Amino acid sequence: MFTGLVETIGTVVSLARRARATRLTIATDLPRDGTEIGASVSVDGVCLTVADRSTERFAAEVVAETLARSTLGRLRAGHRVNLERALRLADRLGGHLVAGHVDRTARVLAVRRRGADRRVEVALPADLAPYVAPKGSITLNGVSLTVAGSGSERFEVVLVPHTLAHTTLGVVRSGDHLNVEVDLIARYLESLGRFQRAVDP
Repeated sequence: MFTGLVETIGTVVSLARRARATRLTIATDLPRDGTEIGASVSVDGVCLTVADRSTERFAAEVVAETLARSTLGRLRAGHRVNLERALRLADRLGGHLVAGHVDRTARVLAVRRRGADRRVEVALPADLAPYVAPKGSITLNGVSLTVAGSGSERFEVVLVPHTLAHTTLGVVRSGDHLNVEVDLIARYLESLGRFQRAVDP
């Protein structure tokens, strides 16, 4: 489990395709505490398990399902990625509860400057629309954000200067694809509602 508060930006060293999985190696300044072998790390919003760790980099195995559902399959050496270590029960929850299970990718429709902030408009896949509401939480590339506005086919978020400076969303452009994870609470509530309607029509 994560908070969606990015700790640092890492750089992709390599993406080596193998028979069973693809090995992703990332250079990082994350401390070893919380990134040892077997630990979970959020990479652009995708929960991965550390398979190898050295002083300045770690490696994780990425299966085909994850490559197909997220943007990780598009990564190349030199790409920068948002990183966050797993949440500990004693930590403050500054963002919101993020599982690191990406629902799908979505395309950026527009990026508009508004003073020091930027307003980003993102296409909203129809199957995710029930979970996206104004003032609700959403995760884009591992970053916890508040939905500033939404419609049937799109939603908007506002990126403040800190987010622009300390995450990869500062270089997002129209046409880019982002990893999207909807709010866990919204998903459970919608699922509960469907169950109730099925048993008590």
